[in-house]
Amino acid sequence: MNETIVCVVGNVATQPVYRELAAGSSARFRLAVTARYWDREKNAWTDGHTNFFTVWANRQLAVNVAACVEVGQPVVVQGRLKVRAEVREGQQQWASADIDAVAIGHDLARGTALFQRAAKPEGTPAAPRPEPNWETPPPADPQDGRPQQQDQPKAVMT
Repeated sequence: MNETIVCVVGNVATQPVYRELAAGSSARFRLAVTARYWDREKNAWTDGHTNFFTVWANRQLAVNVAACVEVGQPVVVQGRLKVRAEVREGQQQWASADIDAVAIGHDLARGTALFQRAAKPEGTPAAPRPEPNWETPPPADPQDGRPQQQDQPKAVMT
């Protein structure tokens, strides 16, 4: 319940690595996020510190990432943040910030994309859904609230 959900905007730093595992599809890539700020002394935008995240995608999201995400593309990633640190002999060796992605998309503020719905897996076709009734119901009788009977066209005998 107490997970840290983040939304991060950055650039894909490494080519996504896709794997088919017993538990399902998995993909990962590194995401570079660089802060930018306005430097008043230089009167220009300046790059700040760059944070790197390892983004993990599973199942259909992994398949879609492998198909359309490339190095250098601007993306938006939403998911659960997990920070790990390894300590050996009392010394911190390294720290890693991972995002278990729920959603990944191209940043349309910096470019365009063409969306294509993922193909459904082969299998039994879905049962056809019945056609909805598009006719509007007759207006309610102001006296009792029940729908009024509409006059039916009379058959003409000749």
